[in-house]
Amino acid sequence: MKKASPRLVGELLISAVPQLEDRLFVERLRREWSTLVGPDAARRSRPQALVNGCLQVLVDNSPWLSELTLLAPDLTARLGSRYPAVRSLRFSLGAQPAEDRLPAARPAPRDPRLTDDDRRAIDAAAAAISDPALANTARRLMARAWAPPARGIER
Repeated sequence: MKKASPRLVGELLISAVPQLEDRLFVERLRREWSTLVGPDAARRSRPQALVNGCLQVLVDNSPWLSELTLLAPDLTARLGSRYPAVRSLRFSLGAQPAEDRLPAARPAPRDPRLTDDDRRAIDAAAAAISDPALANTARRLMARAWAPPARGIER
């Protein structure tokens, strides 16, 4: 008896539940999105769904929405040559759903030299930064740079 060649799990799922095909396709696009559109555009946009050949892409701010809309013909041609199922692009403004965001960076270990007031001041300063990854980086840098209290002098 001849052994069957191995099959991808995605192929098995699609054969069992055909409605998953578009979702798996969009998930594949999400994984490759940065190489397809470039890292800057990928940070600000995310494929959401493929509906009748139109790839719907969510963009997180207006300037990038305008930029990507202007680049749509080139991006459509690039995506269409690699994925013939994509015949057009539709960009819309909106925030990424919470479950789609990158996992938050592990909180930095608390510096024992910092008081609770120091930590609150650092958190307040970092809260002014809208990008979560940049805010976490700034928080870590400020915690490292925070001067320890001079001996005998309380803050």
